[in-house]
Amino acid sequence: MADRLDGKTAVVTGASSGIGRASATRLAAEGANVVLGDIDAERGREVVSEIEADGGDATFVAVDVTDADDARSMVETARETYGGLDIAHNNAGIEGDNDPLPEQSRENWDRVLGINLTGVWLAMKHELPALMEGDGGAIINTSSIAGLAADGSEPYVASKHGVVGLTKSAAVRYAEEGVRVNAVCPGVVRTPMVERSLEANPGAVEAITAEQPLGRMAEPEEIASAVAWLASEDASFINGHALPVDGGKLA
Repeated sequence: MADRLDGKTAVVTGASSGIGRASATRLAAEGANVVLGDIDAERGREVVSEIEADGGDATFVAVDVTDADDARSMVETARETYGGLDIAHNNAGIEGDNDPLPEQSRENWDRVLGINLTGVWLAMKHELPALMEGDGGAIINTSSIAGLAADGSEPYVASKHGVVGLTKSAAVRYAEEGVRVNAVCPGVVRTPMVERSLEANPGAVEAITAEQPLGRMAEPEEIASAVAWLASEDASFINGHALPVDGGKLA
C-alpha cells in the first residue's frame, strides 16, 4: 500500500488544514508527488516540509479556488514540476453563515457557492485536459453528507448537492477518456471548520457524538483513506459514486 500511488502526481486544494492536509499527506505517503493549493501559504508550506521530512515530494502553490488563473497555475505547476497530472482532490470548502434563510445575505450565498461549487468546477476545467493528456486518472471531489441529505444551512447544502451533480455528470462524460470522477461525502469530521462551530456552541460535542452510530466524530485521516483508495487502481471500476464516509449517519 505504501507504493500504491508510486510515480503519480496529485493536486489537492484546501491542503493547508483538515481533510486537505490529511489527504495531501496520505497521497504523498503512498508515493505520489503532491501539489498543495491553498490560500494559507504559511500553513501550506508547513505541510510541504512535513511531507518532505517523511521522504515525500511536495510543492505549494497559493490558490484561491474562485480564481480561474490560480486554478490554471496549480495544474501547470503539476505539469511543469512533475511532468503531468494523474490525481486531483478538489477539497477546498467553507461552511458559511447558518442564519435562517430569510436573514441570509447574498454575499454569504455567493461566497459559499463560489468556493464550494464554482471552485470545484474551475479546478476541473483545468485538471481534465491535463489528465487526458496522460493515461487518464482520477478526480475526487469533496462533497458532504449535506450533498446527500438536508444537513446544514441552505447555501451549504445546495453547494454540496451541486458537487455531487457535477461529479456524476463529469464521470459519465469523461469515462471513455480514462478519467474516473467520484466524490467523498464526509459526515462530521474533527477539522478546524467543525472546531470553530463547536467553540461557538458549548455542549455541541456531546449532542453531535450522540447522533453518530459509531459514537464519535471522524478524524481527517479517515477521509483521506477513502480519497487514497478512490485515487488508486484498487477502485478502478468505481466511477460517478458519491461515497458517504459518515460512520453510518445516513444509513
